[in-house]
Amino acid sequence: MEEHQERTRVAYDGVVELYASMFADRLETRPFARAMVETFAELVRETGNLRTADVGCGPGHLTAMLHGLGLDAFGLDLSPAMVGHARRAHPALRFDEARMESMPVEDRALGGALAHYSMIHTPPGELPAVLAEQARVLAPGGLFLVSFFGTEGSEPVRFDHKVAPAYSWPADRLAELLTTVGLIPFARLLHDPASERGFLDAHLLARRVAFTPAAR
Repeated sequence: MEEHQERTRVAYDGVVELYASMFADRLETRPFARAMVETFAELVRETGNLRTADVGCGPGHLTAMLHGLGLDAFGLDLSPAMVGHARRAHPALRFDEARMESMPVEDRALGGALAHYSMIHTPPGELPAVLAEQARVLAPGGLFLVSFFGTEGSEPVRFDHKVAPAYSWPADRLAELLTTVGLIPFARLLHDPASERGFLDAHLLARRVAFTPAAR
C-alpha cells in the first residue's frame, strides 16, 4: 500500500492549483452528483450526528459544500499540498493529512463519511481495508456515500487517469464489498459518462449497521 500511495501523493501535490481550478465548481454542472451529495447531507442531518468526514477532500470544495448543507464537516487528504490549499481556501474549516485506511477519528464517532471519487486510485485488493475503515468511524446508522467510475463489466478495470493510475468498478461488486464490512447499500445512481473515457458515473449510498464484521 505504501508504494502506490506515495506515487499518488506526489502526483496530486504537483497539480494542486490546476486541480482546484478545474474542480472547485464542478458540481454546479453535475446535477446528478449534486443531488446525491444533498441527499446524503439530509440523511446525515436526520441522524442527529452532524460530524462528517470528507475523505480524500482535495482542495476542500466538497467539505465546504457539506458545511453549507448544515453538517459539521472536516476534510482529510493524503496530499499535504491539497490540505494546505484547502486550509487557505476555507480557513474556517478543519483539514488534516490522513490516509483513508488509517483515519485520525475515534470508533463510531461520525454521522457521515463521503468519498467523492477519492478511492479510485486504490488497487482492488486494498479497497476492502479502506472501506472497513469507513465503517469503523461511522456510528450505527451513519451514512456513507462513495462516488466512483463505474463499468458494466464484471471486474474492476485499471485505466490511466490524468493524475495517477485508477480503477473503475462494477457497481454490484463494490456494493458487495460494502456489505462485507457492515455498510448496507440502499440507494445507487448510475448515469452516462461526462468524459471521453466512457465509464459511467456511479454513486452508492450505504448505512452503517449496528455491528461491523472484522474485515482486517
